[in-house]
Amino acid sequence: MPGTVGRVPTPATPVPGESTGPGAAAAVLAHDWAGTSLGPPERWDPAIRAVVELILAAPMPMALAYGDDLVLLYNDGFAELLGSRHPAALGRPSAEVYAEVWALPGVGEAIERAYRQGVPFLEKESTLPMARRGSGVAAQAVITRSYSPVHDSAGQIVGMLTVAAETTRVTEQLQSLSEVAASLAGTLTLDDVARVALRYAITTFDADVVGFAVDEGGGGWRMVRRVRGELMDEADERLPPLWRRAPADWSAPVVQAARSGVPSLIRDGQPLRETAVDRHDQKVRAMAALPLGTSVVRGGLAVGYGVPHTWSAAEQALLAASAELIGQAAERARRFETQHGTAQLLQRSMLPEHLPTLPRLRIAARYDPGVDGNAAGGDFYDAFLLPTGGLGVVLGDVAGHDVQAAARMGQVRAALRALALADPTPDAVLAGLDRLVTSLGAEAGTHELFVTVVFGVVDAERRELTLASAGHPPPLIRRCGPDGRSHAEYVDVPAGPPLGLGGRPTTTTVAFQPGDTLLLFSDGVVERRRQSLTAGLDALGDAVAKAGSGDPRALCAVATAAVSGGTEDDVAVLAVEHALMPSRSASMEVPAEPTAPSRVRHWMTGQLTDWQVPESVIGAAVLCTSELTTNALLHAGTAARVEIDLSPERLLVSVADSGTRGTVTRARTDALSSRGRGLGLIEELSDAWGTDPTVRGSTVWFEILVPPSAAH
Repeated sequence: MPGTVGRVPTPATPVPGESTGPGAAAAVLAHDWAGTSLGPPERWDPAIRAVVELILAAPMPMALAYGDDLVLLYNDGFAELLGSRHPAALGRPSAEVYAEVWALPGVGEAIERAYRQGVPFLEKESTLPMARRGSGVAAQAVITRSYSPVHDSAGQIVGMLTVAAETTRVTEQLQSLSEVAASLAGTLTLDDVARVALRYAITTFDADVVGFAVDEGGGGWRMVRRVRGELMDEADERLPPLWRRAPADWSAPVVQAARSGVPSLIRDGQPLRETAVDRHDQKVRAMAALPLGTSVVRGGLAVGYGVPHTWSAAEQALLAASAELIGQAAERARRFETQHGTAQLLQRSMLPEHLPTLPRLRIAARYDPGVDGNAAGGDFYDAFLLPTGGLGVVLGDVAGHDVQAAARMGQVRAALRALALADPTPDAVLAGLDRLVTSLGAEAGTHELFVTVVFGVVDAERRELTLASAGHPPPLIRRCGPDGRSHAEYVDVPAGPPLGLGGRPTTTTVAFQPGDTLLLFSDGVVERRRQSLTAGLDALGDAVAKAGSGDPRALCAVATAAVSGGTEDDVAVLAVEHALMPSRSASMEVPAEPTAPSRVRHWMTGQLTDWQVPESVIGAAVLCTSELTTNALLHAGTAARVEIDLSPERLLVSVADSGTRGTVTRARTDALSSRGRGLGLIEELSDAWGTDPTVRGSTVWFEILVPPSAAH
């Protein structure tokens, strides 16, 4: 059992000459002691006989080292500690039995000194090599031993009584507690905490079932568990845990402990009889349920076994310490999720929720928070129709990662749109913004407002693009030649100084032909520590040039992953494609109900068939969309929206959920419903795919290229 070591049956007090069956006790009685300093049993001193009877009857590992040569006599428990040395160790001098460690400090000389001087002592947690019986392989074991002098009837010291216990398991558990504390320190969300807690509990306590439950904040509960023997792979560890929700009056032991704050230790019974959901729960007979011990998050940790289990004092202490650590991590995670959600909602509420839908211009954008996702940032983008019929596009960066930076970003973005609607000339718009930022700096009493921005006007009819920049990285255009080969080039637009410094921006006009895609980006895309800006720009240009298509959503994903290494800055990207031909679009609102995926499959098959899409593309697209829809409903728990966009070159499908937890738990590209299978499926059947954060929740998308001969 976990937490207990050296456990052996307690035999009846033996009588010399009688057999007690197999084991150390029987070997002791059968041994020829006449050839040792102990002599034959019938001549043993009464006091020695009493000590031997005590040793053989004791459940704890005990041994007698007798005489000047310290001849060994021991019980079953001690035989377990000796491992492969038993039964040859019986009747042999201790120095021979422990030959490989006898000369080590604190071993042989300490035992002999205690024997000579008659002074008892306790040796705490010494590490010794031990060969397990049957394996023959020596391993480091942690042993706690006490040594007491043994007197004969005349009061003379004739030996040493050793009482020992192997504490290797307890020591390993304490070490694992330190390791889990370090792992929990790196968790940000309750999903992260649950993953660490479950992995730690099932390993450390060698349990059959472990569970972690927290309150929903609105009266209900959610719980996640792990079962011994579950097939877990690397993809599973990165997926959001599959939480099971329950009402406020749920009677599970872990919830009762969380609600009352009182631990529950059940040695044998049916603790999950009322709440079992499957055979794994039904098999649980012993369970410990402990509250997390935090005032912010009500929750609990449960550890269960399929056999009766006695909870030792050491195990109870370790369980309590584990629950305390997990509770502290859950409290931090709850605060982070709340603050993160607020900051990100503030950030994204200041960004356009919907970008324009135009027949010849396809637009996509992406915003990823920096390392500190708990803070709002100043990166922003926008795209809007102008009175002249052109499309205004902008991407900017207000320095800072706080609410003040986000508020200034909102002011700059709103002012830019107002200026552009009055006079869309890019240099005039930036000149007006420069005056605004100067005014904001004077109002705030600082000259350190650092704002960069690039603004452009796309004229699809004239096939040209006019740009102006104020200290911002140069825009990038992916061009596709007549031979189908693509290349990327940066627009040579004078950057000028950032806004607020009295700069005079100038405009640059370049060709923007059908098949071209414009990419605006913030410096977080290309800047990395210990790497030059030129290297980052080159990496971005290479990645965009090698992209499979000019689709703006795909290019946004390519751009954000183009430069290796992490960044602490926010990342914003805006892409506009001048399509060769207009695309066709359709969308469907998906209700949060079990029949939704089948309804999506039926609708999508009919729509793509009407558009005369090749059957091979339809089959792959429907299967991928079904996976993404299931994932959205499973992890967000809310309605979703499926959008399809068909151009002559590709089919683009996106599934957006509106789950409020999406920005925290589903911002990873591998969070798919079928526990690893969905990820491989999307990668196998699509030509590109990724995820985009939205104001609420997240969007997962994929594109499949349409064979040229099948384009209509």
